[in-house]
Amino acid sequence: MPAAAQPPRSANDITGRWSSVDDVTGKPRSVVEITVRNGKAYGRIVDLYDRSKLDAVCDLCPGDHKNQLILGLEVIRDMVADGDAWEDGTILDPENGKEYSCKLWVEDGTLKVRGYIAFLYRTQTWVRATGR
Repeated sequence: MPAAAQPPRSANDITGRWSSVDDVTGKPRSVVEITVRNGKAYGRIVDLYDRSKLDAVCDLCPGDHKNQLILGLEVIRDMVADGDAWEDGTILDPENGKEYSCKLWVEDGTLKVRGYIAFLYRTQTWVRATGR
């Protein structure tokens, strides 16, 4: 559907393209496209801001992610809607190859991405990707 013909997004819609932002440097790292398949949300890296990493692989990643190109890598898996949030899935950090439990929600037009193990967590704020 052409962009002009697309229905407006709900304020809590997590689908679409989001720029992941490094929570230390504040710089954008990648564009992650979030889609819903069979009632679960998934996110795949569809662009990288650092053009020198276009051929980088996830050599530290476990399982079926091992040695896969980071560009195209599915980093968010099996998220289930629960009210205004999505949870019970996982997020993969391709920098260190670790998978974390994940929670996603929209707040003030940004996507909050929380990765956690037990009660320890880190929350990043992603913004809608435009023009990428």
